[in-house]
Amino acid sequence: MADRNVHNAGFTSSGITGGSLASSMMSDEARASGGGVPSGGPTSTLQGMGAKGTTHSSGFTSSGISGGSKASDMMSREATAHGGGVPRGGTTSTVQSISMGGKGGRR
Repeated sequence: MADRNVHNAGFTSSGITGGSLASSMMSDEARASGGGVPSGGPTSTLQGMGAKGTTHSSGFTSSGISGGSKASDMMSREATAHGGGVPRGGTTSTVQSISMGGKGGRR
């Protein structure tokens, strides 16, 4: 289910789907960073997972982040870097939200 949610958001093996949540995220992220989408950010992370269909196997599942997974490690590193909490709109929270069928903190 998590991989399907990422694909449905527009992150696919053939690239980001025009007019999708993914294209809107990419545009917003590029604008915020001065014209490019940064490596390791939400858009590039989701596109990599969407292209490979590895969201669920990375630990981002429809029921939450799996303990001991790559997602769990990512969440831990991000929380440490931000003083103990995972920021809303950060990579971990955005990927998890979209994996669960959400909009990644977008309205």
